[in-house]
Amino acid sequence: MRHSILPPINAALNVLATFMLLAGFILIKRRRVSAHRNCMIGTFAVSTLFLVLYVTHKVWKAAAGAGLHTTFNHDGPARLFYLAILFTHLTLACLVPVLAIVLIRLGLRRMDRKHRRLARVAFPIWLYVSITGVLIYLMLYHWNVPPK
Repeated sequence: MRHSILPPINAALNVLATFMLLAGFILIKRRRVSAHRNCMIGTFAVSTLFLVLYVTHKVWKAAAGAGLHTTFNHDGPARLFYLAILFTHLTLACLVPVLAIVLIRLGLRRMDRKHRRLARVAFPIWLYVSITGVLIYLMLYHWNVPPK
């Protein structure tokens, strides 16, 4: 397996996580607690698989001598936009695993009030990270100009 196949797989996992997050949100709004729980545990599993494959991609890329990062070759406003998205994505992505684990624990223990309060903050963060992960993939692998 070459490292180059992992970015589209990771983007697909981010798309799947996005739809699962939205499905979990709809399920809880419809008071389908058991379905919500199962959906969110599945979302956590998809996000965990993403993280494992993301780290694997970085390790394989570095081992192949290609460095850790893919260079964004645009200048000006496009580069500023990319860097702003990348910075917020990476910063918030560091929070998602911790927030997700705490939410799952609170949910499984039926500490509904605390779970709900934290979910109001965690849900938009997790959703933003999933969506911007796909956007970063598109910017790097589909909209990126070749190096000069």
